Amino acid sequence: MAAASPVTKFQPNPPPSRTFARQDELPKLPIPPLEETTARYLKALEGLQDPKDHEETKRAVQEFLEGEGPRVQEKLKEWAADTDKASYIEEFWYESYLSHSDPVVLALNPFFVLEDDPTPDRGSQLPRAASLIISSLGFIHDLRAGMLEPDTVRGTPLDMDQYTRLFGTARIPTDRGCRMEVHADSRHVVVLRRGQFYWFDVLDMENRPVLTEREILRNLQAIVNDADKLPIQEVARNSIGVLSTENRKIWSSLRKALSKNRNNESCLEIVDNALFVVCLDDAHPDSLAELCNNFLCGTYNLKNGVQVGTCTNRWYDKLQIIVTASGAAGINFEHTGVDGHTVLRFAADIFTEGLMLLARSINPSAPTLFHAPLSTYARSYKPPRSHHGQTPPAPATPKYIIDTTPKKLEWALYPELRAGIRFAETRLSDLICQNDCQALEFKTYGKNFITSHGFSPDAFVQMAFQAAYYGLYGRIECTYEPAMTKAYLHGRTEAIRTVQPQSVEFVKTFFSEASPQQKIAALKKACQGHVKLTKECSQGLGQDRHLYALYCLLQREREKQGTNTPNGSDRSNSPGSETSSSNVITNESHKAPLPAIFTDPGWHTLSTSILSTSNCGNPALRLFGFGPVAADGYGIGYIIKDDGISVCGSSKHLQTRRFLDTLQGYLIDVQRILIQLHMSANQRPEPFVDHSGTLRDSKTGRPINGRVSPDKDESGYADEDTMPGYSFFDSGDVELLGRRRVPAYYSTGKVIPLAEY
Repeated sequence: MAAASPVTKFQPNPPPSRTFARQDELPKLPIPPLEETTARYLKALEGLQDPKDHEETKRAVQEFLEGEGPRVQEKLKEWAADTDKASYIEEFWYESYLSHSDPVVLALNPFFVLEDDPTPDRGSQLPRAASLIISSLGFIHDLRAGMLEPDTVRGTPLDMDQYTRLFGTARIPTDRGCRMEVHADSRHVVVLRRGQFYWFDVLDMENRPVLTEREILRNLQAIVNDADKLPIQEVARNSIGVLSTENRKIWSSLRKALSKNRNNESCLEIVDNALFVVCLDDAHPDSLAELCNNFLCGTYNLKNGVQVGTCTNRWYDKLQIIVTASGAAGINFEHTGVDGHTVLRFAADIFTEGLMLLARSINPSAPTLFHAPLSTYARSYKPPRSHHGQTPPAPATPKYIIDTTPKKLEWALYPELRAGIRFAETRLSDLICQNDCQALEFKTYGKNFITSHGFSPDAFVQMAFQAAYYGLYGRIECTYEPAMTKAYLHGRTEAIRTVQPQSVEFVKTFFSEASPQQKIAALKKACQGHVKLTKECSQGLGQDRHLYALYCLLQREREKQGTNTPNGSDRSNSPGSETSSSNVITNESHKAPLPAIFTDPGWHTLSTSILSTSNCGNPALRLFGFGPVAADGYGIGYIIKDDGISVCGSSKHLQTRRFLDTLQGYLIDVQRILIQLHMSANQRPEPFVDHSGTLRDSKTGRPINGRVSPDKDESGYADEDTMPGYSFFDSGDVELLGRRRVPAYYSTGKVIPLAEY
């Protein structure tokens, strides 16, 4: 389902602290009745199982309802009633995210590709990057000052908690899973060029920019000049960023090795504390597929056996703004603390701010989206003239360090680390070679055509995915779409399981000898069912989150049972624990068995999303995508525009291009059927000639050359595609581990000369 398409309203003098002013109004995410959840669970599995397997699942569900289910349901209600818990699901989903041991690249981090900046001088890389940085600083200032307009959907306030984890946040690997660090007072950015790290301050302690756009551009030019001098062999040997693409346990071990050196520890602190990372790529992606690959996982490019692609120019543990050599820009974000809806608001606002800055360059009185004044400590700051003509006093010198000169981070790399970099790059290159990312920009029709025929745009496209998959493979598989639940406190998403009895009936009808009328009737019924399901999930009335919370509570009980036995290990089987196989067997023998509902094949079927889909539409975005979540599945990000549909699909060793071509073929076929039925239903009788010789319409009597007013859109779906956002999992708050102190790393890094103008 679609992420809300946030529209920020400009106010010249916004009241302070309005950003989080409505948090207290938000209700907690409801816990649905157990009987309703299990009924939805069975309905979601009905089209994915054969009759025999479905009967087995029904028995497992009934056994759960008559056995452990009610007890665990009451325990979950007690858990949720705790005043310290904003949401019953958030702690469990954070555990799910942070215990993820596979590389985050291609598995967790999504990407956005922004539309091109229409400003003439921002068509190249560095001006575009400088513009995005200065706009981002305006967003951060307004967020931290409480001036940012709160998110709403049709007047309903949405949770704003995720914005506290958008900037200055880092995912830190440990030997027992990952943890999140949030540095609420971070003031600098990190810039990557050819795998080399640079940094400089951009904000003062009042979150005001200390650099102008022109000064940021000058810093970026100096960084590019310095990084481009490095031979390609040295680039590969020093590309520390590839370590963030490793398996999390391996990355944890290498990070410990890095931190043994005090200078390296300071370098890591600078990267972790940064507001965000800016990646200046030296590649020019030519095709849509290359563009998507570059923002998803970086490019693969070998020269004499040395990896020189942009895949080494990343740091996946943080929010990244990526700008290619041709000026194409996008965002790759660490997904643990934020969903697509939150990052989409940020992306849309900084893109819009760029347009407003263009307007202001023409008309200085034109408004800007943000309200960040230039710091009084900035070199370019000019005090306002006094009304009495007196020269104002010079601003005071800050009592803390502000260093706007770009510095390069120089790492101490000993053999263990050089080997780690080399093997991390090799494994990353393997992952990239296994991934097939393709894009389709379907321009035949979009939202306008779909709604004119009475369909919900999102439901229409979701049925297209199921039809395309069935047309290519002849079977129906589990499909996932996130529904946003940010109308609730610390809400994230609920899973829409789009394969339902009505959708199965539609797909089979469409590929049968049924008449066009029967095919469209089945499509309408399936779409109406999808709209109803989406609304329920947006209200927290799904099955995935509820059942997963019950499962986690049962697992915690079992862990306690295993821990309290005489032969049990004193360590839980958490990520990174070193429990021997014999201890695991002993533990399991003392644990109560899980209820059959969680061991039945149906649980695995619904947990394996062969088609993982998400709609993140906004005029600021050109493309949106992510990797597949199943080895034999597809990751599909899509944007429904007024007159087109953009789709980015990715898979491992599957026919991604063929799937998108099949999807395009279906979209054209269903358009042809709709037009055919519309024309046959609206066929007019022959016109007649009146006594004066004027040719007139048989129904209206109007002259045949008269104009007919265009039909109004009465579909009712104008806002239906502005609800949820992108997410694999869900959770809520995170411990703020950032230390509120003035950083002591200002002596870290080598000063590089600024470009001369």
